[in-house]
Amino acid sequence: MAVNPDLADWARDLFGGLGEIQVKAMFGGAGVYCDGVMFALIGRDDELYLKAEGVLASALAAGGSTPFTYHRDGAPRTMGYWRIPEDGLDDPEEACMWGARSLDIARAAKRG
Repeated sequence: MAVNPDLADWARDLFGGLGEIQVKAMFGGAGVYCDGVMFALIGRDDELYLKAEGVLASALAAGGSTPFTYHRDGAPRTMGYWRIPEDGLDDPEEACMWGARSLDIARAAKRG
């Protein structure tokens, strides 16, 4: 499935302050990468989610964000991605603040 070009452009504009942003189709949605590291995803619902754990996940939850959820074997499952706060959807500075924190987590996970 192809990535909606408008969503891809929006994600690149939103997170452009972080570095080179690429958007790649995956599982009906899209992965958002910075310098080759996936730190966000666009779900089938066209919602934007950031990789988060620990303090960042708690901060996002406290701000009203919800985790990315999918169904497998008839049961809902969550991943380590949380919806970006509403303020970050239209404000690249706000988005990059959240995105930088998410990117740090994604880079650490990649180093393993």
